[in-house]
Amino acid sequence: MARRTTRYPVEGANSLWQIYKTVSFFKVMKNFIVIQIARYTPHVPFKNWLYRTFLRMKVGDQTAVALMVMMDIMFPEKISIGRNTVIGYNTTILAHEYLVGEYRLGDVVIGDEVMIGANTTILPGVIIGDRAIVAAGSLVHKDVPAGAFVGGNPMQIIKEGN
Repeated sequence: MARRTTRYPVEGANSLWQIYKTVSFFKVMKNFIVIQIARYTPHVPFKNWLYRTFLRMKVGDQTAVALMVMMDIMFPEKISIGRNTVIGYNTTILAHEYLVGEYRLGDVVIGDEVMIGANTTILPGVIIGDRAIVAAGSLVHKDVPAGAFVGGNPMQIIKEGN
């Protein structure tokens, strides 16, 4: 299934050059500061509070986001993480793609009791089902079924869920 993104065409210069026509400079600055504080904060409840309070993210109870995780800096409010989930070290979660002739936005939904391995990249518009496991270093470019074990670049299903 294709990722669930909305496409916005741009005229002239590439979409990243026109970034502040799509998102406020002050929003990006605030998000950057909050995300940088959260990336280096080893206290998980405080980190989740930062995400919920300042970035308007949905983060479930007992979810643990490891050090150095990079949330989408432009549209973090499009990221939803279920309860009792682990997001591994240095993972990147994107809700936007700025391309030459367009930009795309898409919600990222991560279910309950999901394990995301370190150094994973999650692209916009994907859903990761409950109890799924994503191997370290994966590129999540499509949906992950509930209970599945996936990995690789590009991501492939290694074992179907039960």
